[in-house]
Amino acid sequence: MKNISSALASLLTTAWIGSLWAVGYLAVPVLFYAQPDRQLAGMLAGQMFTLVGYLGMVCGLYLLVQRISMSGRASFRQALFWIVAVMLLITMLLQFGIQPVMTGLKLHALPLDVMHSTFADQFKMLHGVSSIFYLIQSLLGMFLVIRIAKPDNR
Repeated sequence: MKNISSALASLLTTAWIGSLWAVGYLAVPVLFYAQPDRQLAGMLAGQMFTLVGYLGMVCGLYLLVQRISMSGRASFRQALFWIVAVMLLITMLLQFGIQPVMTGLKLHALPLDVMHSTFADQFKMLHGVSSIFYLIQSLLGMFLVIRIAKPDNR
């Protein structure tokens, strides 16, 4: 059972970190480059980030529970546990804090694009904060992948 749990943890880590990198640094930039309608590109990007967020919450919760079930209270002294916990916290902050506010600003701006409305400055600020959190989460994901590749997994 330990092998199945560890294999699933590896797969979920791959899915979570891979989706962060693939969507945030490949798909969305290509979308904004290729799609002339920036409002449509933004809507599609938002949907992709929402799906990545839900995937991250599922993966992060499993990884925390799996780590606790494998190591018990000792997991709270392990770097892997805290990397995943911070990544999960960032995911939830983005998903339930920043993204809904940005969506609300877009809706309030209609029929205008939010970037051509009175909400543009607030949207840009939230977008910047969101981008910084996403970068931090992506870097933590890099450390998570590197740490998992180490034999001691701590």
